[in-house]
Amino acid sequence: MRLPLRRNQTATADPGVEALPGTQSLPKVLGVAAALLVLVWLVVKGAADVKQFTVVTLNGLTLSALFFVVASGFTLIFGLMRVVNMAHGSLYLLGGYLAFEMQKGWFAQETKGLNLSLASPTGSGGEYDLVGWLLPVVLAALVIGALGVIIQQLFLRWNQGEDLRQALITIAISVILADQMLAQFGGISKDVKTPTNWPESVTIFGVQYGFFRLVIVTGAALVIGVFLWWLIKRTRFGLIVRAGVDDREMVSALGINIPIVFAGAFFIGALLAGFGGALGGTMLSLQPGEDASFLLNSLIVVIIGGMGSLGGAAIGALLLGLVDAYADVYLVFGDTDLTNYSILVTFGLLVAVLAVRPLGLFGRPA
Repeated sequence: MRLPLRRNQTATADPGVEALPGTQSLPKVLGVAAALLVLVWLVVKGAADVKQFTVVTLNGLTLSALFFVVASGFTLIFGLMRVVNMAHGSLYLLGGYLAFEMQKGWFAQETKGLNLSLASPTGSGGEYDLVGWLLPVVLAALVIGALGVIIQQLFLRWNQGEDLRQALITIAISVILADQMLAQFGGISKDVKTPTNWPESVTIFGVQYGFFRLVIVTGAALVIGVFLWWLIKRTRFGLIVRAGVDDREMVSALGINIPIVFAGAFFIGALLAGFGGALGGTMLSLQPGEDASFLLNSLIVVIIGGMGSLGGAAIGALLLGLVDAYADVYLVFGDTDLTNYSILVTFGLLVAVLAVRPLGLFGRPA
């Protein structure tokens, strides 16, 4: 008869072999020690130049906000619905390009051919009013949302639960979209212009910082976070989505049209990718390669936060943005500049979180 396991004893091939005391908590101890070292390192760097540290921290926070806007759609599609959409980054970049083309083609002071200018009479050249920025951003997000539904209905709906097949299909879609965007929009960096009547910067903590990054992008991330929380946790739609993922047959037996609900959820997720692309095109720039970069960032955010956790996505985006910003500036030790290897710090964050929490910070077993 096999004896029950005693404290500090693990189930192994040989029941008589006991685990060394304290080895199970070793990853947590190492994680806490690493976090303390990073904090000390940041304190030393921040004390050397407080103004620069404030600007870098704000860069990290605003970058985190953009990461969250894009990753929240990925969390809804991949984390909650368990649909592997590897074309999410392509939807991000295409949304930015569409907003750019709409703004340039519709809101320029003078256009070729038909005079379809919608710019205000006072605008000239590259000047745009609020409508000249807001309307392209909203329309681009809606178009990307509709494109996401088309992809879901044509390619993903019929292989629900087949992760490998979904991944291969959406990777193929992302490659096709990347080639077409390069052919259509070129390889030169582009950016969406902000309204000219908006202030360039605001004063916070004694430093001048960009108005669009701090107010618009951060505000949009907060609004989207609250909206998604309400949608998922407090509405019948969110309840149906969560129940449909867990037991699709039972929910369908209740007379609920699951395909329509899933299509609506996919529309919201793709729309957020397109909206994030328009924000990113205004805050950063649009260029080939940004699709793969933001897909990777979204994956990291979801993995760090935990599958299906909106709060985890927010924490993951915050950690990723701050680590990215700090590593780009503070990986300098004496005469040795290691900022070119900042991407390794990002993956170090991912490894550290998974070592302590294999399911992510807020992840739960399926």
